[in-house]
Amino acid sequence: MTNVIVALAALIVGTGIGYIARRIIALRQSAESESRAEKILAEARTKEREIILAAKDKALAVNEEAKREEEKRRKEIRELEERFLRREETFEKERESIAELKKTLTQKEEDLRRKGEEIETIKREQFAKLEKVAGLSMEEAKEVLLRNVEKRMEEDIMARIRKLEKEGTEEIEKRAREAIAFATQRIAGSYVSENTTSVVSLPSDEMKGRIIGKEGRNVKVFEKITGVDVIIDETPQAVVLSSHNPIRREAARITLERLIADGRIHPARIEEIYEKVKSEMAEDIKKAGQEAAMEASVGPLPERLIKILGRLKYRYSYGQNVLRHSVEMAHIAGGLAAELGANIDVAKKGALLHDIGKALDHEVEGTHVEIGMDILSKCEVPEEVIKAMRSHHEEFPYANIESIIVQTADALSGGRPGARRDTLENYLTRLTNLEGIAGSFEGVEKAYAIQAGRELRVFVTPEKISDLEALKLAQEIAKRVEDELKYPGEIKVTVIRETRAIEYAR
Repeated sequence: MTNVIVALAALIVGTGIGYIARRIIALRQSAESESRAEKILAEARTKEREIILAAKDKALAVNEEAKREEEKRRKEIRELEERFLRREETFEKERESIAELKKTLTQKEEDLRRKGEEIETIKREQFAKLEKVAGLSMEEAKEVLLRNVEKRMEEDIMARIRKLEKEGTEEIEKRAREAIAFATQRIAGSYVSENTTSVVSLPSDEMKGRIIGKEGRNVKVFEKITGVDVIIDETPQAVVLSSHNPIRREAARITLERLIADGRIHPARIEEIYEKVKSEMAEDIKKAGQEAAMEASVGPLPERLIKILGRLKYRYSYGQNVLRHSVEMAHIAGGLAAELGANIDVAKKGALLHDIGKALDHEVEGTHVEIGMDILSKCEVPEEVIKAMRSHHEEFPYANIESIIVQTADALSGGRPGARRDTLENYLTRLTNLEGIAGSFEGVEKAYAIQAGRELRVFVTPEKISDLEALKLAQEIAKRVEDELKYPGEIKVTVIRETRAIEYAR
C-alpha cells in the first residue's frame, strides 16, 4: 500500500514538474517570437520610410520635369502666336495690295470698254463710208469676198480632195482585193440552171399510153400521189413533169423512170415505187447535208438541221444551186474571217446556214430569212450564228463583223460571172431605174448605165455644176442607188463635167 502511495506521489510530482517545465519552455519560446516579431516590424517600418522617401524624391523629379515641359510648351505657344501675328500683318498688307490692284484693273477695264466703244463707233462710221463708196452692204461685200476666195481655192480644194480620195481608195481597194482574192482563189465552181420542169425520156411513144392508163387512171393516180403535173404532148419520146417544189419533182422523175424500166405501170405499183423513192431521197437528203457540213468544216450540227440543209440540194436561186452556193459561201467567209481576225467558226456557220429558210419556204409563211432564223432558234444554234446569217439581205442591221462577212460572201458567190442568171425583164428594169435615179438630179444632162449595169455614167451641165458640186453629186447618186436598188456586187458612179469651146474659121 505504501509503495502505491509512493508511486502515485512520484507520478503527481513528475507530472507537475513536466507541466512546469513545458510552461517555462513555452514562455521562453513566446518571448523569442515576440522579439523576432518586433525585429521584423522594425525592419518593415525602416523599409517603409525608405520607400516613402524614394517616392517623394521621384515625385519631386516628375514635378520638376513637368514644370520644364510646361515651360517649353508655353515658349512654343508664344512663338506660334508671334508667327501668327506676323502672318496676319503680312496678309493684311497683301489684301490691301490686292484691293488696290482690283481698283486699278477696274479702272483699266472701264477705260478699255470706253475705247472699245469708240473703236466700234469708228468702225461703223468707216463701214458706212465704205458701203457708201462701194455701193455694197457689209453682208453683200462679205458674200462677194467669200465667192472670190472659194473660186480661187476651188481648184486647190478639189486637188486635195481627189488626192485624199485616191490615196484612201487605193489603200482600201488594195486590202479588200487581197482579202477577197485569198478567200475566193479556190472557189470557181460552175452551176446548172434551174428549171421548174423535168423531162423524162421514153423508149417509144407507145409508153405514153401506158403511162396514161385506161381512162387516164394511171396518170391521175401518179399526179395525186406525187403532187406534180404530168404533161404529155406531141413531143416525141418524152414526158414533162412540172412542179415548183424541186423535191417533189425529183421524186416524181425517179419514180416514173423506174416504172418505165420495170414496165408494170398501175396504181398499186406507182404507190409502191413512190414510197421507196421517198425513203431513198430522205437518206440522200441527209447524206447531202452531212457532206455539205463536212465540206464546209463547220463541225457537228443537229441531225434535224442536217436534214433541212440537205433539202437545199434540190433548191435553186437564179439558176444557182443553193446548197453549193452555201458551201462556197462558207469557204469564202472563213477566208475573210481569218484575214480580218473575226470568229471563223461563226462566220462559216452563218454563211452555210444563211439560206436554210429556202428549204421550207414552199411550206411555211414568211421570208426565207425569217424562216431560217426560226429554224436555227428551234435547233438551238448559237445566237451569234443567227445574228451573222440574218443580215445577208440587209433586212436586219449588222450585229457583228461576222454578219458583214456573210453578206460580203453572199455577194461574192452570187455576183461573180456565171454564178447566176437573171431574167431580161429584171435586167432591163434595173438599168432603167439606175438611169432614172441619176436623171432626177438637177443639172444632169444625160445618164447611161453601161457594163451590164455595173457602171453609171452621168453627164452634167458645166454652167450649173462646178467641180466641187460634181463630186458631191456623185456621192448623192451613189447613196440613192444604195438605198433604193438591190443588185449584186457594186456599181461605179462616174460624173462627167466637161467644157467645150467651139469656134469656126472662115
